[in-house]
Amino acid sequence: MTARPAIDQRTLLARPDLADQALEGVVRASAFRTVRPMHGTVAVADIHSEADAGSERIDQLLSGEAFDVLDQRGDYVWGRARRDGTVGWIAVASLGQGVPHPTHRIASVTGTLPLNALVTSDHTTADLAPIGSFETDPVAVAERLLGVPHSLGARSSVATDCSGLVQQVLYACGRAGPRHSDEQAELGQPIERADIRRGDIVVWLNANSVHSWTGHSALVHGPDTVIHATGHHGCVVIESMAEAEARYAADGFAAPVFRRLP
Repeated sequence: MTARPAIDQRTLLARPDLADQALEGVVRASAFRTVRPMHGTVAVADIHSEADAGSERIDQLLSGEAFDVLDQRGDYVWGRARRDGTVGWIAVASLGQGVPHPTHRIASVTGTLPLNALVTSDHTTADLAPIGSFETDPVAVAERLLGVPHSLGARSSVATDCSGLVQQVLYACGRAGPRHSDEQAELGQPIERADIRRGDIVVWLNANSVHSWTGHSALVHGPDTVIHATGHHGCVVIESMAEAEARYAADGFAAPVFRRLP
């Protein structure tokens, strides 16, 4: 496995012309500025690579999640999603001022707000779980998302990509949920294929990817199956491990990495 750089540019709120005040002395920039805390006010908002809705969607912000703003260009602001660290551009119309202190998370996959959205106790949505109360079976959470459409850059119970599915399952279980497959390939402890069990993370890395995505993530579902969001099937599915592995090997992905969370 190729080690990632010590500073991950995907989560670094810095450009040559402008950087977060907290990074002064850490990075070089022409100017440093304090961030302006904001939060998502729509169910799901896209985060783009540029201040343009036609640019690549690199992540999403769920309702209630914090977004620290550093710059604005037209209808878009540039900043960092606090929950998973992604830096990018988001429509300012999808944000509200400040960051309310959430008391609950959405525990349902069928409500008006997506799974893991953050709300306060006066919210009227059903299926709330108090902050600090989490699921215990990651695979059971993933199974509730079977059939959710696959879409690159998405990470919710409305639509998701492969690493977005694993991220949302981890959040529901009270775990840190990094956004990218190469980050997920470093979670927990490495395990051998012969020792895999339900709930382990499987990642096929792809260092030669032509886009920003770094591999394919899945969860071990059974002795010979995985559950994952895949463009091949167009949604979240349970699939034979052998079939998935053969397809990713044919597409130039590395051999799978298996990780187990404590």
